Formats: sequence, C-alpha cells, structure tokens
Amino acid sequence: MEDLGKSTVWLQAELASPSPCLHILDCRSRDLYDSSHVERALSVALPGLLLRRLRKGSLAVRSLLPGPPQGLCENMVLLYDEGTIQLSRPDNQEEEEESVLLTLLQKLREEGCLAYYLQGGFNKFQAEWPHLCETNLDTASTSSSPVPLAAPIVGLGGLSLSSDGSDAESEPLSSGMESEGTSPPSFPVQILPNLYLGCARDSANMDTLAKLGIHYILNVTPNLPNLFEKNGDFHYKQIPISDHWSQNLSQFFPEAIDFIDEALSRNCGILVHCLAGISRSVTVTVAYLMQKLNLSLNDAYDLVKRKKSNISPNFNFMGQLLDFEKSLGLSQGSRRPASDQTCFFTSPTNDSVFELDPT
Repeated sequence: MEDLGKSTVWLQAELASPSPCLHILDCRSRDLYDSSHVERALSVALPGLLLRRLRKGSLAVRSLLPGPPQGLCENMVLLYDEGTIQLSRPDNQEEEEESVLLTLLQKLREEGCLAYYLQGGFNKFQAEWPHLCETNLDTASTSSSPVPLAAPIVGLGGLSLSSDGSDAESEPLSSGMESEGTSPPSFPVQILPNLYLGCARDSANMDTLAKLGIHYILNVTPNLPNLFEKNGDFHYKQIPISDHWSQNLSQFFPEAIDFIDEALSRNCGILVHCLAGISRSVTVTVAYLMQKLNLSLNDAYDLVKRKKSNISPNFNFMGQLLDFEKSLGLSQGSRRPASDQTCFFTSPTNDSVFELDPT
C-alpha cells in the first residue's frame, strides 16, 4: 500500500491554518474519544452492525461524513486511532478483523476521497501538541451517569443536518444506504404487537389509525401538530426534539418508554412517529426494545431494520444509544429478557416475530 500517512507536524500546521479544509475522524472507541481527542475531530464510534455493512459495500463510507457527499472530495480527510505508525495487514488477517481506521481509509480512497491517516496516532500527537487536544476531565468521575457528548458523532449522509439546529430529517440517499431488496414501506410498520413505527403522514391518517387500533401517539418532533388531540379518542405525548447533532434525545427515553408501556398495558395500539420516520422515532423505538427486551443496540437496531429498511438515525442519536446500552449493562449479544416480561423471538439472524406481554 502506498504511503498514506501524514505527520503530527503536518496536522499541527493544518489546525493553525486560518481556514483549514480538513475533516478529522477519530477512529478509537467512544470512551477514548470522550476522554480526549484532537480538536475539531469527530468520533466514528460505529456500531458493529453498520461497520459490517460498510465492509460488505452496502453502505457508502462518504455517507458517514458531514456535508453533501458530492462535496467531500473537495476537502481532505484525516483519520487517526490510538497509535498506528504504519499501515499493514498480515496476509492471514481476515477482512472482518481490519481496524476501523484501515476499513474507512480503504473505502474512502476507493470512493475518490483524499484520505490519509495520522502517523503515530493520537498518542504521538497528544504528547507533542497537548494544547491542540480537547480533554474532558469529567470522564474520570466514578459517576454511573452517561458522560455528556463532547462533540457530535459523525452523522449519516442520508440525514441533511442544517447548521442552525432546524428540523432537517429527510429520506436516506440511495447511494448511502442499502435497500435490502425491498422498498421503504409507506404505512406504519409493526415492530411488536400494538407497537407501530411511522412518519408524520401516518399520524394524520385517521383511517389507518382506526384500522390498527392505535389510540396512543408518541410525536417525536417539536413542531408537528397533534391533529386529533381534541377528538378524545387519542392520547398524545410530544417530545420536542429536532433532528440535529446538538439535540439530547436520550433525556426523554424514560418518559417515552413509560408512555409506550402504558399503551401496551391497556392493549392499545401506539404509533411512534417523527417527520420521515427514519431517525428520531427509530431512536426511541430502539431504546424501548433495548430496555424492555434486554437487547443490545446491534440486535435492537437490526430488528427494526428488518421491519423498516429505510431507517437512518443520525449518529449523535446512535451515540446516545451506545451510552444507553452501557447504562443498561447490555453486552453485544442478545440477553434473555427480564423475568417480568414474556418475550418470544427467533435467532437474530432471521426475520423475527416478537410477542411482548408488558404486564
């Protein structure tokens, strides 16, 4: 492989430039990034599920970077991990064992981006230029509370993130997300018995709501109206969150989960929706599955993905789900459900049928 390394001195000069044109991606674990990272760097804490899809070629790596995909090649991308000095991969090393840095670097180069790695990694840069690193001393705390996000986690290109924090959720770009051989459904999707995931259009369709027995609606937007609130047949909860990297959706997980539980305990259908039904509502639904079914983030995400192929939570929300997984004490594999729930499901590798009795 040709020499694709850049020195720490080179990076220092770039950071000192009055108008740097450089994307810096931290390929280490989320914990290490939260502890300390190069200033202006974004974290690429990819869940294993998405990393596998990236390696298979079913996810465009440029869809992981900020800004429009067509403009990425105008800027250089620099990746770093803890201490890579020179890129190499033993002949007997399987593709699945490749580092995140090597995978991203290779994919970016294949897609025509000017991508390089930092020689010596973060360890060398921090030792030489500590004032150019952002350090979060709070991570040394023994508190069990999740550490606040120090900076945004890289978002999917299928999600148009505006700079002013406005609601910018959109359908995923075909070049960035895999279709899994199916067209995105245009109606609420049943995730569990009585639990439906949908979009704003679904929340405004009285016939659909009546047909599915939906009487509870969880509106995960700051500005979409609760159309039938005065009808008397519907119970609403609104979570005023925009689809933007600056938003803390996880603070609403407990009340959202309680609201879903209330609907299911009354044997009522509940619709969880946002604008397009691909980011905020998906994040809340995945959080519910993680807590109530004791599923890891990968397994809960995969369950929803099989039901609704066009989901695309922004990566700040994915980072909050990673923190939520840690707070629940879940491993990377599926756990048995808690004793106070009844849950039946097949192997995570197949299309699953879930039954849940939340009593």
